[in-house]
Amino acid sequence: MRPAIISVSPPAGVDGGEVIITCRDLDTSRFGRFRVLFGNVAGRIVGASPHRVTVAVPGEAGREPQPVPLVIEVNGERSPSVPFLVGRLIATELHPVTNPAYDVESGYIYVTYSGSRGQKVPCSIYRISPLGEKSEFLHDIMNATAIAFDREGTMFVTSRYDGTVYRISPFKEAEPFARDLGIATGLAFDREGRMFVGDRSGTIFAVNEIGEATPFAELEPSVSAYHLAFGPDGHLYVTGPTASSNESIYRISPDGEVGFFFTGLGRPQGLAFDVEGNLYVAASWRGRRGIVKITPRGEADLFVAGKTLVGLAFDDAGNMILASTQGELYMLPLGIRGYLLELW
Repeated sequence: MRPAIISVSPPAGVDGGEVIITCRDLDTSRFGRFRVLFGNVAGRIVGASPHRVTVAVPGEAGREPQPVPLVIEVNGERSPSVPFLVGRLIATELHPVTNPAYDVESGYIYVTYSGSRGQKVPCSIYRISPLGEKSEFLHDIMNATAIAFDREGTMFVTSRYDGTVYRISPFKEAEPFARDLGIATGLAFDREGRMFVGDRSGTIFAVNEIGEATPFAELEPSVSAYHLAFGPDGHLYVTGPTASSNESIYRISPDGEVGFFFTGLGRPQGLAFDVEGNLYVAASWRGRRGIVKITPRGEADLFVAGKTLVGLAFDDAGNMILASTQGELYMLPLGIRGYLLELW
């Protein structure tokens, strides 16, 4: 009997991300003649039953026009196809520990090669052109961590090594802008253009236009980094992985009052908003890893499958840019307008 696909969760993914297919009339008794195809590429089957298949996304399928037809094939019989989006690999040999950054003016994507604590790396920040060409952009910042642009298009970079925020000139010169910020990791600007920096040892700092920092909020220390993003509601949202497997996204008011927006994630890291107020975060949700979408009402679902994703950003063409701990950068054509683009 011809198999049929009822649903696919999530409907998008990058190399190695695990997808659950709910199906019917699936004969798994002859496993050797059973395949799941993403376009013309077979995915690695993780588990299967007559009504459910778990399969890993094959990265090679990202080279095909998107979306690809997803089908189940048993003994040569194929199910009707459903569309599935596979992220296209656009860069490798990076070391991001937070979100990549998109520059609206140039169309370039910027990603760190952060290195281990105290490691001197040949290049601190790489840039990827709209044509997918990777080049060295900035050197000599030890443990470059977060990248953000202000409303004038000036790049700022945190260093978790020396607790400094660096301002990058048009001539690629890095000058200290704010110092003594502890283990400086996350970086974000609000709609008025004010800078906020996350010291993963427990403090969020507000930094004025001349680089003077004052404590804004106190949080639980993180084992890796703070990740910061402002939402359309004017609140600051923060993730900071701890040793817990049941972690929260903080929501901090403009007055510095700390609350919780969402709880139940595993190792939440980079995050970004769209213009409709949906929050996307690299995390685990109910045992599955990838990009979790959380609506303004707090309804969550896995949106993109990816086992090693650490951060994300949106470009002005509606693509989601995804960074992995394996040093890879992916592009997914989701048609989403990022909120950060609206700020500037």
